[in-house]
Amino acid sequence: MDLREYEISVSCIDRNPSPASLYEDAVQFDSGAIVSSGAVVADSGEKTGRSPKDKRVVREPSSESEVWWGPVNIPLEPSSYAIHRRRAVDYLNTRRKLYVIDGFAGWDPAYRIKVRVICSRAYHALFMHNMLMRPSASELAEFGKPDYVIFNAGEFPADPDVIGGGSRTAVVLNLGAGEMVILGTQYAGEMKKGIFTVMHYLMPRRGVLSMHCSANEGEQGDVSLFFGLSGTGKTTLSADPRRQLIGDDEHCWSDNGVFNIEGGCYAKCVGLSRESEPEIYDAIRFGTVLENTVFDPESRIVDFDDTSITENTRASYPIEHIVNAKIPCVGGHPRDIILLTCDAFGVIPPVSRLTPEQMMYHFISGYTAKVAGTEVGVTEPEATFSACFGAAFLVWHPTKYAEMLAERMQAHEAQGWLVNTGWTGGGYGVGRRIELEYTRAIIDAIHSGELLRIDTVEDPVFGFAVPTKCPGVPTDLLMPRKTWSDAVAYDVAAVDLAKRFRENFQQFESEASPGIREAAPRTTVAR
Repeated sequence: MDLREYEISVSCIDRNPSPASLYEDAVQFDSGAIVSSGAVVADSGEKTGRSPKDKRVVREPSSESEVWWGPVNIPLEPSSYAIHRRRAVDYLNTRRKLYVIDGFAGWDPAYRIKVRVICSRAYHALFMHNMLMRPSASELAEFGKPDYVIFNAGEFPADPDVIGGGSRTAVVLNLGAGEMVILGTQYAGEMKKGIFTVMHYLMPRRGVLSMHCSANEGEQGDVSLFFGLSGTGKTTLSADPRRQLIGDDEHCWSDNGVFNIEGGCYAKCVGLSRESEPEIYDAIRFGTVLENTVFDPESRIVDFDDTSITENTRASYPIEHIVNAKIPCVGGHPRDIILLTCDAFGVIPPVSRLTPEQMMYHFISGYTAKVAGTEVGVTEPEATFSACFGAAFLVWHPTKYAEMLAERMQAHEAQGWLVNTGWTGGGYGVGRRIELEYTRAIIDAIHSGELLRIDTVEDPVFGFAVPTKCPGVPTDLLMPRKTWSDAVAYDVAAVDLAKRFRENFQQFESEASPGIREAAPRTTVAR
């Protein structure tokens, strides 16, 4: 394959190689190892997660007026981008061999885009082989000019003196040129989320809502969406043996219904077991990339409980590895929209039914909590708010996505829910994590329609309609105040969290309707 149009002159270029071929190169040239399940293990080096502070978006005329500029989309001048791009291309030109992965993002042919990845690590090539939609031989032959190109030179550092940079890591998106440059980080997730950011820009332009959510479909064609930040259960809860998986992380909602953006899944695998998550556990086989996991050097058995490298251990596999995946990964208009939160303060009910205004308020808020041990320096629970449950990937202002969601929910009569997968009986360190079996029972009751038929009571702080019972769930668990040994302490914690919600939402109040503003939690308790 000829890459001279990108000023790349490496003679050995492997375009869309087979997974078996990439396995061989990963083991021989990329410090990879094959483990007992048949997966290949790879090491991302120093960076074991995304580097959001190093993300930049080029400020250029075609997109400048549409980008939500600020701490999420930090602007970079075209001259600085040119330096990063030159540095990446120069590095790639020093490699003995390069890989080119051509694939599609988006399962609906009417909206999919063509993506080209140029990289030098076999692990990165296999990762994107999994995460993009894999073209047929005829589609590959007629692929033509890609819409977006990723230059992954992550092994080589960025120049920290570049104006607008300041770090040896650079993840830069040029929407006008249709390019992305990666320097100074080998974490594969940067490529996946870079394309997601591109779709977050392109799709709303075409009247299509892009969403950070998982999706599955029941036997009657009923589709559910699961929004949530990392660690809230988005992947786990959507992998349901009784429902077909449309996708685990990135979707769009068009006039035709829902479609997956990706060709694979990127599941967290810390603490993974066949007993708790059989669908994901069994998907880890030949063709899967295990990122930063630890294994026994003799038996080659992976220890999913070992977090000595990172807690962010990951598995990337084609969606076909999920037995009940729906191929093609498209579905109808959603019936249930489920917002997932991991409330480490133990005050949000395990399940609540939301009004349209509450749905918009909590979608824009995007709340979950970090707990001790998940990040360096986190010693006690921290409230985290990420607009639309994925602020790091938004390009337009969050209210644009929220308004599009509200319009679609109203048009298709979808019901909104808030499900807490976090703590009960007290906050982190006092209470306990809500058992997965109870959360699954709640999701089952949503899907069956049972929870719509059950009486509710109003939560005095958050105003939610809380079901008074749910099959398979202890009744007291549904009312978090009853699970605390000290009810007054619960009230204090609930009001404190309500104040954090209000403080965070101040940045959106000028753009929000009166109804949405009135859906804010109360800062006093009346009992």
